Amino acid sequence: MLLGTLLVLFLFTGAGRASAHAALRGADPADGSVVGTAPRSITLTFTESVGLLDDSFRVLDPDNRRVDTGRARHADGRADTARATLPEKLGTGTFTVAWRVVSEDGHPIAGAFTFSVGEPSATRAPLPTGSVEDPATASLYKIGRYLAYGAAALLIGTAVFVAVCRPTDVRPLRRPLVVGWSVFTGSTVLLLLLRAPYETGTGPSQALDPSGLTSTLSGRPGLALVVRLALLAVAAVLLVRQRGRERVSRPTLAVGAVLAVGLALTWAAAEHASAGIQVPAAMTSSVLHLLATAAWLGGLTALLTLLHRGALPASVAARFSRLAAASVAVLAVTGVYQSWRGLGSLDALTDTTYGRLLLAKLAVVTLLLAAGAQSRRWTGRLARAEAEGTTAQRTAAESRTEGTTAQRTAAEGRTEGTTAEGTTREGTMTAVETEKAKAKATVDAGMKNRAPVRQRVPQPVGGPALPDEPPAADPPLTPAEDAHRRALRRSVLAEVVVSVVVLGLTTVLTGTLPARAEAEAAIAEQATGLPVASVTTVPFDTGVPGTPGIRGKVQITLDPGRVGANSVQAVVYGPDGGFISIPELRLSFTLPSQDIGPLDAKVTDRGGYWSATSVNLPIPGDWEMKVTVRTTEIDQVSETATVPIVR
Repeated sequence: MLLGTLLVLFLFTGAGRASAHAALRGADPADGSVVGTAPRSITLTFTESVGLLDDSFRVLDPDNRRVDTGRARHADGRADTARATLPEKLGTGTFTVAWRVVSEDGHPIAGAFTFSVGEPSATRAPLPTGSVEDPATASLYKIGRYLAYGAAALLIGTAVFVAVCRPTDVRPLRRPLVVGWSVFTGSTVLLLLLRAPYETGTGPSQALDPSGLTSTLSGRPGLALVVRLALLAVAAVLLVRQRGRERVSRPTLAVGAVLAVGLALTWAAAEHASAGIQVPAAMTSSVLHLLATAAWLGGLTALLTLLHRGALPASVAARFSRLAAASVAVLAVTGVYQSWRGLGSLDALTDTTYGRLLLAKLAVVTLLLAAGAQSRRWTGRLARAEAEGTTAQRTAAESRTEGTTAQRTAAEGRTEGTTAEGTTREGTMTAVETEKAKAKATVDAGMKNRAPVRQRVPQPVGGPALPDEPPAADPPLTPAEDAHRRALRRSVLAEVVVSVVVLGLTTVLTGTLPARAEAEAAIAEQATGLPVASVTTVPFDTGVPGTPGIRGKVQITLDPGRVGANSVQAVVYGPDGGFISIPELRLSFTLPSQDIGPLDAKVTDRGGYWSATSVNLPIPGDWEMKVTVRTTEIDQVSETATVPIVR
């Protein structure tokens, strides 16, 4: 309904929770390094504070056996570090380290690297290459967040609509308030239960694990969810006290305002706004942005509800427009600030996933702009139609009043004539009345000695007495008013439907690494020289139709996976997942878009694994890696895989 609101609100809403996920800044020992003696600990340094889990480190030896490590802790009390102690007799060879921590904004991050003691060796421990999150848990968690955002907008927005727009009867809006509260509470409980498996990357079956719930309550995201439930309990008391009332008292409005700010803070304190640069300003901006979003979305739903009930005066719609105008100013300031904080540069709009999601949201905003402009026009027409109808009713009432006055004057004239006629007959009737009085006295004297007679109450013709007449019904809508009201209802409904899509994009944005954080992580890696290995797994099958062969896979590590010189390490696994030896392995790289290659990697057998010290890939792009595996003198197969190479 509000053109300016929609433009600013949903262009920048996703940035409202954008700041920074943590990124690995450095590792000791470093990825791919070879140390002469076994280190006593592993220390990771991140770009921001991180939370530690019971299973933050998993260290595997060359035979894929887990190494006992001490409990993860922060190094030297620094919240941006994680450290695990290693045993004294670690052994030699190549060790694999898998780590997992929780970023300050509540999102889990994970990674893996290798280091060698003495000299590199073949290892049966594959580097984890899957998703950081369990797919089922992540899907349920995202659904919970989506429902929480939508329910918060419905609950807070409807309450703001009642307080600011002052509809004549708030009872039709009780259902949206109850639905919003119920879904908000249910989704918060779901998020609280799923928080532990979401952080640890386990399945939804671990949601009811008491130890996981205890761990959740010790972290900031879990505490924020508990506070949210407490605030919702107070909101439930307000809803119960308001049941059946047409008006809302001022104390109730004051408590509701405090609850709305508190609920918004439970997001700001546990997600992106609580991490990164300018945290106090970011949290304030996030709270204001969320409240303005709720005022618009929930207000639209309340508006649609009253339109459906036929209980929306044009004055209420006009007040909602003024509320939206105030929201435009808030959203403009907070949206620009938050988008700058999340993007960092204009190039990030097209070069990053975060920026492309913002552009997708802008495309949806175009539809909202059209629906909002149409709703605004219908609101103006409805107001004019109601004004014209009121004027016509006032004129008709005045005409009826004049007719009643004329009838009263004529009646008074007839009364005066009747009075004169009665005076003329007065003398004649005196004697007759005297005789009637005597007869009545005689009858009364005789009735004193008789039993009383039950008197019957006179009944109106046709049945018993009727109740008091009901109050006059509201005058019917004029054809123009009815047409404008229906058109406004359709337009607002279109806004609500499109806003649901935008809300979904907002939920995706809150879980996407902001462009600024992505750039900061890349700069940190370059500054510290931290290599980021590219790991590719290529399955193979030397069999042909009708003749079984050997199946397996080759795990190829390209380190650092960037333009320039790269080391290559390849390990071959059999059908049972165990390490196998083969007589020959060949690797080559081709960049079809630039007509470069094939470049032979010239890998050599290192006693169970294959490697090459330097393969020069001069240009970034999607390189095609061809892997040729020969398992016997006559059985061999070639497979290809795409390997992205960055600067």
